[in-house]
Amino acid sequence: MQAATQAQQVERTGLESSMQPRLTPTQMQVLRCVHSGLLNKQIAYELGMAEATVKVHMTAVMRKLNVRNRTQAAIVAGQFGWSHG
Repeated sequence: MQAATQAQQVERTGLESSMQPRLTPTQMQVLRCVHSGLLNKQIAYELGMAEATVKVHMTAVMRKLNVRNRTQAAIVAGQFGWSHG
């Protein structure tokens, strides 16, 4: 599990803030919605954008977080404290 490994590395090194990838404000909003359990269609409605745009943002978020799926992205968001805002 890559997300767990990343969190363990953060705990060991204490470099949490320097290791955090930089996400755009919209990517953060999308990630918070994912962490809340919303589907892409629901996120699109909530944020007033097309579902395809949500997918583009999620792809970028997963790439920046170095995870393979939205569940892992939500876990990382929680570990970095990004789930509330």
